[in-house]
Formats: sequence, C-alpha cells, structure tokens
Amino acid sequence: MGDMANNSVAYSGVKYSVKDSNHGDFGITLEELRNLMELRAADALHKIQECYGDVYGICARLKTSPNEGLSGNPADIERRAAVFGKNFIPPKKPKTFLQLVWEALQDVTLIILEIAAIISLGLSFYQPPGGNEACDLLPADGVLIQGNDLKIDESSLTGESDQVKKMLDRDPMLLSGTHVMEGSGRMVVTAVGINSQTGIIFTLLGAGGDDEEEKKEKEKKEKKSKKQDGTIENRNKAKAQDGAAMEMQPLKSEDGGDGDEKKRNNMPKKEKSVLQGKLTKLAVQIGKAGLLMSAVTVIILVLYFVIDTFWVQKRPWLAECTPIYIQYFVKFFIIGVTVLVVAVPEGLPLAVTISLAYSVKKMMKDNNLVRHLDACETMGNATAICSDKTGTLTMNRMTVVQAYINEKHYKKIPEPEAIPERTLSYLITGISVNSAYTTKILPPEKEGGLPRHVGNKTECALLGLILDLKRDYQDIRNEIPEETLYKVYTFNSVRKSMSTVLKNADGSFRIFSKGASEIVLKKCFKILSATGEPKVFRPRDRDDIVKTVIEPMASEGLRTICLAFRDFPAGEPEPEWDNENDVVTGLTCIAVVGIEDPVRPEVPDAIRKCQRAGITVRMVTGDNINTARAISLKCGILHPGEDFLCLEGKEFNRRIRNEKGEIEQERIDKLWPKLRVLARSSPTDKHTLVKGIIDSTVSEQRQVVAVTGDGTNDGPALKKADVGFAMGIAGTDVAKEASDIILTDDNFSSIVKAVMWGRNVYDSISKFLQFQLTVNVVAVIVAFTGACITQDSPLKAVQMLWVNLIMDTLASLALATEPPTESLLLRKPYGRNKPLISRTMMKNILGHAFYQLVVVFTLLFAGEKIFDIDSGRNAPLHAPPSEHYTIVFNTFVMMQLFNEINARKIHGERNVFEGIFNNAIFCTIVLGTFIVQILIVQFGGKPFSCSELTVEQWLWSIFLGMGTLLWGQLISTIPTSHLKFLKEAGHGTQKEEIPEEELAEDVEEIDHAERELRRGQILWFRGLNRIQTQIRVVNAFRSSLYEGLEKPESRSSIHNFMTHPEFRIEDSETHIPLIDDTDAEDDAPTKRNSTPLPPSPNKNNNAVDSGIHLTTDLNKSATSSSPGSPLHSLETSL
Repeated sequence: MGDMANNSVAYSGVKYSVKDSNHGDFGITLEELRNLMELRAADALHKIQECYGDVYGICARLKTSPNEGLSGNPADIERRAAVFGKNFIPPKKPKTFLQLVWEALQDVTLIILEIAAIISLGLSFYQPPGGNEACDLLPADGVLIQGNDLKIDESSLTGESDQVKKMLDRDPMLLSGTHVMEGSGRMVVTAVGINSQTGIIFTLLGAGGDDEEEKKEKEKKEKKSKKQDGTIENRNKAKAQDGAAMEMQPLKSEDGGDGDEKKRNNMPKKEKSVLQGKLTKLAVQIGKAGLLMSAVTVIILVLYFVIDTFWVQKRPWLAECTPIYIQYFVKFFIIGVTVLVVAVPEGLPLAVTISLAYSVKKMMKDNNLVRHLDACETMGNATAICSDKTGTLTMNRMTVVQAYINEKHYKKIPEPEAIPERTLSYLITGISVNSAYTTKILPPEKEGGLPRHVGNKTECALLGLILDLKRDYQDIRNEIPEETLYKVYTFNSVRKSMSTVLKNADGSFRIFSKGASEIVLKKCFKILSATGEPKVFRPRDRDDIVKTVIEPMASEGLRTICLAFRDFPAGEPEPEWDNENDVVTGLTCIAVVGIEDPVRPEVPDAIRKCQRAGITVRMVTGDNINTARAISLKCGILHPGEDFLCLEGKEFNRRIRNEKGEIEQERIDKLWPKLRVLARSSPTDKHTLVKGIIDSTVSEQRQVVAVTGDGTNDGPALKKADVGFAMGIAGTDVAKEASDIILTDDNFSSIVKAVMWGRNVYDSISKFLQFQLTVNVVAVIVAFTGACITQDSPLKAVQMLWVNLIMDTLASLALATEPPTESLLLRKPYGRNKPLISRTMMKNILGHAFYQLVVVFTLLFAGEKIFDIDSGRNAPLHAPPSEHYTIVFNTFVMMQLFNEINARKIHGERNVFEGIFNNAIFCTIVLGTFIVQILIVQFGGKPFSCSELTVEQWLWSIFLGMGTLLWGQLISTIPTSHLKFLKEAGHGTQKEEIPEEELAEDVEEIDHAERELRRGQILWFRGLNRIQTQIRVVNAFRSSLYEGLEKPESRSSIHNFMTHPEFRIEDSETHIPLIDDTDAEDDAPTKRNSTPLPPSPNKNNNAVDSGIHLTTDLNKSATSSSPGSPLHSLETSL
C-alpha cells in the first residue's frame, strides 16, 4: 500500500503529497472527489494537473489499476463502500402510519371535534349521588482514462443539446445519469450514489435524507477540530460573496455547518394549496360560529333554569340539592357541546379525502400519475402552463409532411400512383440504401400504438415516407445488403450530407446522396422532370426552387432535405473515390422533402380548451425560434396578427436583466404577460420565467403556474412551479422526483384532463359544503330552539348520529365522486382569493335552510293537530317513542335526501338532474339511504326513538321532502345580485396576509388557523424581518466592495450554473434548419459562448411576421451577470 502511495507522488505536476488521514488510507478524500466532479472542462483539467498530476495519479491514490480496475477482493470492496459510499441513491423515506395519523389529526375541524370528545369523555365519569435505453447510461461519476471518439449526451443533466466530445486533454469529466452516444472509453470512478452529481441533486430533492444526516453528524465533529485552520473560513467567506444559493446548492460539509442546520430548522413555512387554505379558513369561521352558538345555548339554559327555579318558583338553595343542580348544569353543558358538534361539518375532511382519492384513481386512467394529492386540486386553479415542445406538443417523431417531386410541390404526401415509376424507384432505392441500416421502423409495442422509430430521427422520417408510398424499404435492403455497398460517405457536420456508392452488375456505379437542401442542390446539374426524365437544372432554376419551395417550407418550420443521384457509366475509368468533391457533384435532383416533428392531432383542441378556460399556454423549448414559432402557430398558442412575444433565451435574458446583469422582477413583469414562446432556452431560463410569473404582483390574482419538464436540469423549475409535470416516457428519475404529477403518455392533452379533474375536485367539495352546511344550519337552529323552548331536542342523539355522521359521510361519497364534464372548462379559474362558498351557494344554503326550518317547526308545534296524533312535546322522561317526533325526524331526513340532488349544482343551474345517471355511486347512495331510513323508522323502535308510521304519513314525509326540489327552482329564479346582504365565506389567503418570509419554497405548510390567532405577532415580526433584510443587503453590498468576487471554480459547478445563470450573449442570425440540426428539436439549450459579446438585435422576436413588429432598445447593451453581486444573489434565490 505504501508503495502505491509513494508512486502517486512521483507523477509530474503533483503538488500535494498523500497525507495520513481517517479516510481509509486512500490518498484522496470523498470531499475532494466531490469538489473535483463539480468542475468542468479546462477548470477540471487544471485541478487534476495541479493536485494529482494526471488521471493516473488519481488511480494511484484510489489504489486501482487504470487497466484492470479493482481486484474484486470482498474485503477491499467493503472498505471502499464504507469510505466512498455505495452506488445507490436511497429513496425518500416514507412517512409512517402514525405520522400520517398525526398529520390528519392537525385538521382544524377534527381538532374542534377532538376537544368536544375529550370534554364529553371527562364529563361521562361524573356520577351524581343517586345517579431500456438504446445507449449506455453512465452509472457513476468518473474521470476519463482512455477514450475513442467518445461523445456524451449531457442534456439530461446540464441542458446542453449538442453531444459533448470527451478527451483527456480537454474535458475528461464524466457524469452519472448521462448517456454515451458514440465511441468507447475507460474511466476511473470518483463518486457513486448520493455523492455523484445526480445523487446530489436527488438529495436536494429529498432523497437519501437519513444517510446525509448521519454524514453531517460525523462531519460536524470533524469540523470542530478543523475550524482552527483559517483556510476553511477564508473559503467560506469567498463563497459567501456568491449569495445565498438557496435553490440548488451542493451539500458540502464545509459550507453546511451549524448555521445551515439552524437555517433548516428555522426555515419559513410554505403556503398551503388553494383549496387547503380556503377549507382551513372556513373551518375556523364555522368553529367560531359554532362556539358562539353553543355558548349562547349554555348561557340561556343556565339563566332559564336559575331564573325559573330561584326567582319564579322562589325556591331556596339547599345544600343537599347541590349535586342535583350540578347535574342540571352538566346536562346544559353537554347540550352546548352537542350544538358545537352539530355545527362543525365533520364530514368535510372525509369529503376532501374521498374526492382527491377518487380523482387520483380516475386520473391514472387519463395518463396522470399523481404523486402529491394537493397537486390535483391546485391544477384546477392553474392560470398558466409552461410546456415543453418536443414530445409534449409534438409527437417526437420526425415525419415527411411536404415534398417537391417531378416539378410539383405536394403539401401532403402524394399517392404512389401520382409519381412516375422511374422516379419512385430512384426515391425508394436512394432512401433505403443511403441511410444507416441500423435505422429502422419497427411495429408498435402495443396494439393500436404508433410504430417505433429506432436510430437517426431524420432517416426514420425518410423511411416513413417509403411506407407512406406503400413500399417496403426492407425488400431493397435484403436485395442490397450493407456489406455490398461499395463506398459510404457518412454524414458529418462539415459536409452536411451523406452519400452511398453502389456498384452495378455491368460494372457501372450509381451514387445516392442526401443532405441539407441548399448544399445538395448546388451540386445538382439536372432534375427529374414531370415525366421522370432528367433535364438541365440551371442556377436560375435552383433560385426559383429556393424561393418557391424551400423558403416556404422553412417558414413553416420544416427541415428541408434534398435527395439526388448520379450515374457513372461502365465504360469510363473508375473515379477517384477518396476525392469526394469530384465524386459528389453533377447530381440529378430526385426530390426535396420537408420534414418536421408534427403537432399531436389532439393538441390544438386541448390548447383551445385551455384558452377558453382562462389558462395561458406558453411554449418553452430548446429548439430554434423559427421552428418554435411555426409549431406554436399550428398548436394555436399564437394566432396571426396577435400582439404577443416570441423570444429566444438570450433576448429574454437581455430584457429581464439590468446593466449589472441582475434579474429584476419589474422587468419580468413587463415581459411575461405577452410572452407566449421562449425558444433556445436553458433550464435556468425556464426556472427564471416560472419564478418571475409566480412572484409577480401585476395581476389581481397570484398566478398559479404549471410546468412540464423531462430533464434532470428541469428539477428546479418543476419544484418551483405550483404543479410540476414530469414526462413518464422521456423524463429522467430526477425530473420525476421533483414533479407533482407524471404524464405517463407525455401528452399535453393529459394536462387538460388534469385541469378538468382539479376543477371537479374543487366543485365537488363546494357541492358537499352546500349540502352539509344546509343540514348543519337547520340542525343547529332546531337543537338550539328545541333546547331553549321545550328543554329537549326534537331530534334524539342517535337520530342526529344517523343524520349528521352516517348520512353526511355517504353524501360526501356521493357528491365527491361526480365525474368531470367539459362545462368545467367554460369558466375562468377561481383563483386564490375567490371564496369557497359563493353568494349563490350562500343563497342556496340559507334558502333551503329556511324552507326546512319552516317545515320542521310547523310539524314540531302543530304536527299533532295536522296528523291528529298525540303530541310528543313535554313527554315524560322514559315515555315510548312518539309518532309526532318520528314524523319530524322522517320528514327532516327526506328533505336532506332530496336536497342532496339540489346540491349537485352550485352555480344556479336549474336542471339538477342533468347527468345524474352518469354517477352510479350517487344513485346507489341515495337509494340505499332511503331504504335504510325505511328500516330505521319501521323497525328501529326504541333504540332509534322511532315509532312505526302509516303509508299516509310516509307519503306526507316524502311529499314535504320533494318540496325542496320545487323550492330550489324558486330560489334559482331570485337573482343573486339583488341579495346584497349575502356574505361569502371561506376566502382564500389574501396576498398581504402572507408574510414575505412565509413564501419560501420546499418546506412545511402554513397553518392558517395559527395565522388567524397570531396576526398581531406576524405584523410585528414582519416589520423586524424587513429591517433585518435591509441590514443584510447593506452589509452584503459593503462586504462585496472589499472582499472581491467568488472563487473561479465555483462558477463551473453544475449547481452554481443552475442557481446563478450567467448571462452570455452570442450572435444570432436567421437560418434555414439544416440536416445537421437533427437533434435540435430536443428541448435543450444551445451552447453558451464562454466570452460575452455585444448583443445583436433579435430579428425573430415578433410573434408572427405579419403581426406587430416589436422594437428593441439598441442603446442599452447587456453585460454578463455578476454572480458575485449580492443583489444578483438576492434576485436569484429569494
């Protein structure tokens, strides 16, 4: 071992020798490896050369062979796992059953009931006397030892759309979660599991919590001894200049410290979802009203008893009667608690749970896998959707949609009969052989699905053209196997074309070529005429085709490809094949085709529905602006002539940043209301846009934003959004972990279904509230009046149990399972401030309560005369159940049963039966409740305090119950606008009520009841907090003037890249998409130049060419952002 350690020092350029430490006798620590893997390209190379000499120095320190790897010794493997960790990212620890029960018990409604139950329980003891991917996925971080033309797709982690070439002398860093697209290589593994870059991001999103906690405990102990060393403190100071990187900061032990621990413990609370906030506030309001009613009831009963006993009857207070008096007072108190319990809608938490659980189950069938229950109802309040393009709005399969063949421009693929046989033969043979034989179109995996595209997307589109022309490319390939191809000039970004040479049986040669249309057409001297015969193709003809065919195709966002061929007669000498320029020239043009990733057929209609529902859809894509604009027009996101913005990422950055390169909310507020398309955008741009919209105060309502994402680097935006949608097919594990809902089909129309279900949940809860509160209002007034006038409640305890618990529970199941309808998308979102109980609902609640109270009190005080029966009032203590009170109970239940049908409509609709048979659960519950009521009345007897009723009495009960349906029609005729006295209830949280510190993300929820009780404290702390914030800003600004900017290596960290997006400007020019843009449709950004350049005006920032052209202020030049600026840090993190 010692020899290996000594050897590692012998490498040239090694600056530091291996020190003995407690990291398992290895010459490099876990922390050093983590820091190393955060660097990129030249920074990483410099660090390796400075500290370790080269990659072999790292191998030596890790005691591993560059060629053979680890020895495989179990003891060695175990030791390494103990020091460097296992290559496993532990999932987020699920909550235990008891934790879930405890959280459920925090509900305000349940707290009120719990207190009432404890009081009742305590009083009960009182006894008075006498009584598969196609490419390789890298499983760990590492440094390249040796590579052969190795190209890596890092888009899932960094957002870089182009494949990154890895070389020992340029960029040897390899990251877990990225894909090997080309070549081969060997690497030394430097980080696994939660220590890898993907693992660090996972940890930030909540996974692997326990492991991190254990590590932090160990590191804290180590740190106490290390803190005397000034180097760590200096490094922390330098990093402090970088600003509070709260969104995405790597979990470094040096940077964490006790301060971070305290911060984490004192983190502000996150606002509850829209519905949760309104329900909690409503429960507090109802609790207060119920408490007031119960207190009044107790006071009236006690006063009545005292006045009647000691004043009217003039009885003296006898000491021996004290237990009897106390028994009366306890009875009055229990009646008061009963009134409180009746007032509280205890079925509400159950209704919310049932509605959400039912919706989540049904949403799964609509391709929405809900990970967080509250996301379901939050989606119903969405006001904006920021969607990816590729695979979400489009089909993610390149397709030939237009063609220029035989001097005719076809807007749709022609029938094979319309093309001369000779042209068809050239076309099919050329496409079949002049493409990679590994590119194929395979049958769909599921019946009714789409064929699977394997290989190059552009070539798949061309093979799809053959299938559209009812021919089979495989027959040609079987006839001309790959090994018989004479010469192949493969595609690359320099030649922008691909050519294949075939040798015929007579000794002649034929070359087929395809490539970017403007390049291949320049090499064409002939073109196939309308009859299929070659004719001369002059430069003037080429210019005509460019103007009449290629440019119109490009303006529609199509990628144009030219297909051509050339024959070499048998008699002529064989060409010099290595001289490509002489071979691939003098071509004959077969066709020019336009290919695109077509819009999903259902998307335009889905977007129309969103817009009609008051939801703004924005496209955020990494593709070029021409394609993005064309697709947005086809989707309906943009409409010709509208005054909306279509920007590229760099222009967006230029407009939202000030002269110092800092993001300003005011600038974003001027931009986002009109922004519809953001092209060539990075994940950081997406996060900035989402955060800017959410934090904006320009609109009356706080915007509720939904976001789609598929890459690891979309994690911050998905986490920041109110609802994050991850792609189930194309999405990475990190994106799914950060999301609230996973789209299992990657389809935008599934988002619209999520909106429908979300709105349906909201309406279902409102329906149940309308029904429940009507029951509660009537029950409370009846219990209160009965107790005060007759000293007894007309509805007995067991009857109230049936009415108030079982029936309401069944009603919550019935009303919370109403299926959604398209009509839900015909209204605007409710928003955060709109009350849960609208004035129309309050009109219905009070109107139906009035009818029911009139009927109940009429039956209570005159029922014996109407039905000619004995009165049930003032009956002796142990008297048998009376017909009188049974009729009151039965009629009351019948009215609730028919009012349940009324409650199906909450917006004043007249037809309450519409769609009733679409909900089998509702019909079953109403019918089942009716049958159980018959059994209770006819056979319940003394346990239910019921007496058998005659058929006539039953018919009267049903008739009075059905009267609620007729009464409902009368209530609907009264315009709500005329009833000014009606109040709304269950308002959402007003923006000014939420302290700024409570709007932070990724933490616990706000307790609205607590806020209600602590309003004064919150106002006080808000003032203090603002003063503290101002002091911190001043101090940070002052310190930045003297202590300089951040360390250079922290700029290269992937996490710093996400948290502090550096603004780089690069020249742009409008160009026709070329064939080498094959993978440009992937939603990822272009490479950023390393050196900031002066900005050039964006020529494509108007929504549509024919629309309003937006001007750009050219006098202001944007500078690159200053990540060291404290204001920049505040903008990006707070």
